[in-house]
Amino acid sequence: MKLTVSQTRALAEASMRAVGHSPEEAEVIADHLLDCELRGLSFGGLARALSVVERIRQTPEPRRPIKVVHETPISATLDGGDQVGYLVAHRVLEMALEKAKVSRIAIVGARETWYTGMFSYYLERVTAAGFAGLAAGSGPPRVAPHGGTEGRFTTNPIAIAVPSAGTPVIWDIGTAAIMSGELMLARRLGTELPEGIAFDEAGAPTRDPDAALRGAVTVWGGHKGSGLATMIQLFGMMTGADAAPPIIRDCGFFLLIFDPGLLGPAEEYKERVSAYAERMRATRPLDPAKPVRMPFERSAAERARRLAEDSIEVADEVYRALSRLTN
Repeated sequence: MKLTVSQTRALAEASMRAVGHSPEEAEVIADHLLDCELRGLSFGGLARALSVVERIRQTPEPRRPIKVVHETPISATLDGGDQVGYLVAHRVLEMALEKAKVSRIAIVGARETWYTGMFSYYLERVTAAGFAGLAAGSGPPRVAPHGGTEGRFTTNPIAIAVPSAGTPVIWDIGTAAIMSGELMLARRLGTELPEGIAFDEAGAPTRDPDAALRGAVTVWGGHKGSGLATMIQLFGMMTGADAAPPIIRDCGFFLLIFDPGLLGPAEEYKERVSAYAERMRATRPLDPAKPVRMPFERSAAERARRLAEDSIEVADEVYRALSRLTN
């Protein structure tokens, strides 16, 4: 199913309003989901909207207001009130930017939230304001550490960003062999997982998404990725988030932003970043058809292409499910 950009946004907003979000909240969430679709990450787009709807409908307790539980001039911790992370992380970002504009550095985190989405979405705004930043998140034990077959941390995303005189440099990864959204979409579409990335409850290898959701998936990067994922989990726990929430809830979101000008002339640094990016792109490639690129350039180019074409491809099953929900 092909949709225009405006149709995609409208469908995302309508689905969020259908489960009790205000028009303003629905707009915040839909903008994030749309950006995922534009950047070619469909598992984080309209498919994720379905997961949000299902999570809200399966939770009998009403969501609570987001509130500040700890604050200093340069830091804050929020209780997300079991609200979806797109809203909570949006509040975290706003607070961090406000504090950093005054103090030139800010550390803001949140707990009691879930589905915070694509961290580069937040860090793109951080770099647009002239800051560098790091975001990290923790959650339920769905990923096995290196050498194990039982979940001990979540897909634990991390993103790091710096501004430049041109396109910002934003590195955003998950520390699992497959992201939760990809796993959920595979189950929804009835497709098998690749070989060697998941275990069932007994620790046996599986390609069945349902079995993997009951068991665990493998970590990215062997023992190095496992170590990185462990540290990300601990950073998420700094916010007071549970070390191993039994379901999709009480995820931790950690955001550090700062002015590069704390270490020297900020504008000069941005120019040096841009010059370094040019040197990276000029690297002799293994395959001339695949030149070396900087982190975030693929996403930015894909978004520009889809915006120009005004076309987004959505799985028929996802479109039909959301259409039933909103009609």
